[in-house]
Amino acid sequence: MTLYPYPADWLGAYRWQGLDVSFMAAPGPCLGDAEPAEDPGDPRPAAVVLIHGFGACKEHWRHNVAALRRTRAVYALDLIGFGASSKPRSCLPHELPEAGSLCYGIDLWAAQVVAFLTAQQTGAVQLVGNSIGGVVALAAASRLEAEGRPCRGVVLVDCAQRALDEKRLAEQPTLLRWARPGLRTLVRQRWLTQLLFRSLARPGVIRRVLLQAYPSGANVDDQLVELLLRPALQPGASEAFRGFINLFEDRLAPDLLATLSTPVRMIWGQQDPWEPIAEARRWTHFPCVRELHELPGLGHCPHDEAPALVNPLLASALAEADTIS
Repeated sequence: MTLYPYPADWLGAYRWQGLDVSFMAAPGPCLGDAEPAEDPGDPRPAAVVLIHGFGACKEHWRHNVAALRRTRAVYALDLIGFGASSKPRSCLPHELPEAGSLCYGIDLWAAQVVAFLTAQQTGAVQLVGNSIGGVVALAAASRLEAEGRPCRGVVLVDCAQRALDEKRLAEQPTLLRWARPGLRTLVRQRWLTQLLFRSLARPGVIRRVLLQAYPSGANVDDQLVELLLRPALQPGASEAFRGFINLFEDRLAPDLLATLSTPVRMIWGQQDPWEPIAEARRWTHFPCVRELHELPGLGHCPHDEAPALVNPLLASALAEADTIS
């Protein structure tokens, strides 16, 4: 058993729509002007909520929380289906709902994040998301704008591009487009997704995938493997996997960026094997995108692969959004 990254008194859980939501709340400094802002117009540092990616959990921010809480309160939550949060049975589009089943997707997780802000009474807030958590952060920011309580800023860390979504089908090779209907039928089969998930939820496989995501190999350690493996062995974990790999028609980051007014800053590993930096560069043309920091030699999770480099970038991005707000 490896050392857990957060103190026990930072951990919490609450019920949302009949589901358990696990979270971490790290208090910021309580020193005059460093106290958290209470509303969007308050000039003091806003709280920050960290949103993990697919297959990860709140502990994936293990190397970032201490640095960020020097100036602000820091929260991280487990999205439904991941970490220590509930993992209900998946219900795909066009399937008849069963008791307790759930349609996994960006809107579900965005609603969870917005509800979390209300439940925790965070006041002014900024959102940071890695991978699919980046799309969730954008969707949550869009919801907050619609509710008249926009967040101060969003930071995307190697945001998911969702290249297999139907709306991007024309970009795919001819063979993949031809095979698409059969693939969609295949991955709907629960027996297959359970078999595939069991083959992936093994320490050696997780480590090999991490070494793809972390090209430098830095911080791919026993603690990280255990933190990702433990939730994958819990009942229902394969259901979130089934729901996720069937997200063929869901939110895309560019569509959200096109309508967002909230300032967005991006941090990206140039060697990300799954979310190409070239696409991120195209996103800089959206008016809401303020900057893109490219990180040579780093991959899909630079916040964990090279925290000494990324933490100052995160702190600076959050401070800039506080100042502008």
